[in-house]
Amino acid sequence: MFGEVSSPQYPQPYPANLQEQWDLEVPQGYQIQLTFNHLDIEPSPNCYYDSVSVVSDKKVLGKFCGQNSTDRFHPGEKPILAPGNRLQLVFLTDDSNHESHLGFAAFYQAVDIDECSSSSVVKGPPCSQICLNTLGSYLCACHHGYTLRSDHRTCALDCGGGVHSELEGTISSPGYPDMSPHDLDCVYSISVEPGFIITLNFSQTFHIEQVYNQGPACLFHWLQVSALGKTKKYCGGNSPGVLKTGTHSVQLEYHTDRYGQSQGWSLHYTTQRVKCPYPDSISNGKVTPDFEEYLYRDYIYVRCNPGYKLMMGEKEIASFKSVCQSNGQWHLTLPECKIIDCGDPKPLLNGVVEFISGENNEYLSVIEYHCNEPYYRFKDTPKVRYRCEEDRKWTEDNNNDIIPPCYPVCGMNTEVSSGGRVFGGVPARPGQIPWQLLHRSFPRGGASLISDYWALTAAHVVDGHENTNMTWLGGITEEDKPPVTMETEKIIIHPNYQRVGQHGYTLNFDNDIALIKMSARVPLGPNIRPVCLPNKTHEPVMEGTMGTISGFGGFEQGLRSKKLRYGHVQEYPLDKCESGDLPVTENMFCAGDDVKSIDSCKGDSGGPLFFPMLGYGSKEQPYEVRGIVSWGPERCGNTVSKGFYAKVQNYLDWIKETMANN
Repeated sequence: MFGEVSSPQYPQPYPANLQEQWDLEVPQGYQIQLTFNHLDIEPSPNCYYDSVSVVSDKKVLGKFCGQNSTDRFHPGEKPILAPGNRLQLVFLTDDSNHESHLGFAAFYQAVDIDECSSSSVVKGPPCSQICLNTLGSYLCACHHGYTLRSDHRTCALDCGGGVHSELEGTISSPGYPDMSPHDLDCVYSISVEPGFIITLNFSQTFHIEQVYNQGPACLFHWLQVSALGKTKKYCGGNSPGVLKTGTHSVQLEYHTDRYGQSQGWSLHYTTQRVKCPYPDSISNGKVTPDFEEYLYRDYIYVRCNPGYKLMMGEKEIASFKSVCQSNGQWHLTLPECKIIDCGDPKPLLNGVVEFISGENNEYLSVIEYHCNEPYYRFKDTPKVRYRCEEDRKWTEDNNNDIIPPCYPVCGMNTEVSSGGRVFGGVPARPGQIPWQLLHRSFPRGGASLISDYWALTAAHVVDGHENTNMTWLGGITEEDKPPVTMETEKIIIHPNYQRVGQHGYTLNFDNDIALIKMSARVPLGPNIRPVCLPNKTHEPVMEGTMGTISGFGGFEQGLRSKKLRYGHVQEYPLDKCESGDLPVTENMFCAGDDVKSIDSCKGDSGGPLFFPMLGYGSKEQPYEVRGIVSWGPERCGNTVSKGFYAKVQNYLDWIKETMANN
């Protein structure tokens, strides 16, 4: 686009006997202009000796020499404009140079040609109607109603053709507002995407020739509008104004014959979105957003009220959205909002559930759980109430949905009368000692039921039988009534218990305690119920305190009882109880009766020594097992030698941990 050129060795004097040529060129569509910044060439008539010549298309535009602008052949600072985009510089010097001359320096640049100006037009106008000059070139354009032909120079009458697909636009007759040419058959199509409706708004300047005295109107000149299969012709001087077509596709036909005059017409068309019907209301739900009207591409959503679910037919759906279609209809019909349900309440083991309000497990229905009393009870409350919430869970008022378990009620029985005894004692009535269990076959012994799965016994009763199936009997009161039969799943002996000696006898009854887990849940009832474990914080068994022992062991010399018997004993100081050669530890206590010779006997091992629980009144006072029949003298009922019992209170942590882990 521009550059510089200078003589050899410039700004030093140029050498003699030279002939140099520079070919300069700028892009097409531009003229090249040259300006000398400095020129100092040996002057001579007609620049005969030394010179620089500017040549364009073999035509010499100037031949220059001299030292300043006063010289005849010096160009000065006036630019030299070539007619085209090329020129040559030719520098000639002879073989003599009497004085030192510096030569020349010049600057050339591209200059835009105004192809549209009359001074540039040699062969006639480049465009038939409108010429627009651009940098390096030009563009042709046409007057309204005409289109540029393929030669990009000449214009032709535009009479429709093509499709107007924009959502808004303007259309006029050829030459409007000037008179329309004769012999026109113009077709204009407006076609936008479905979902939009076209409205034509004609300008007030409207004139199409109308002949009133020669037959029908609009006979020779007319504008015909076609939409939705209907057509109508317009002519005369009254504008049609606003035409709502009701469709997305319209065709206009403009016709003139060879005679008459019509000034023509102009219109501006707009589009509006198709309207969909207002959605119905939803019972127990809401349609959003809430518009005055819903148009093509608008969305609606349906949200149900809390406690209700979206249903499409018989199928539940997570969400609902429907769009207004181009045909003015919603693409999906509205769903329904139906009340949710929480499903059947979870069953409660050893309890029941009943409806307080509502039905079919529906939202806001209320249920109540009760344990099977008097054998089972919730830990902290007599009943729990749940409501069906919107998250479809049965939930308490504190948002808890976990149903507490029913715990066996322990230590409850009919009254244990005083005066009876095991050795020589009286038989127990049904339900008096419902926690008493019996292992009838070898080894004969007893156990105490402490839950609906677990029982407590002496370790020496089950020692060696951990891997065998022991059958225990419960609820035994009379010979003619069948007992409850229980099979063992596992037997766990205290880890610090010393095993039996080589002759089948143990020499140490310390830690004489074991747990039995039954293979199935024990069905609690009036004659079979668990006894309570003692409270760890309560005082241990004190001397002189009366407790009750029970069992099926010996009750007379040489006889074993076929019925459950019980009697009351009191604790004695260990130093008043004869132990023989067997060691006595803090894990034991002794009990008996000096007056009535009440005592546990052979076959009673593993059975309970139980006391009324502290902290209760006389009404419904439960019993707790504080001792397990462990060992004693060879002869039962000896007023000097008392029976020894494992102290349950020392093993509470082990009992609870073992039951929790198994």
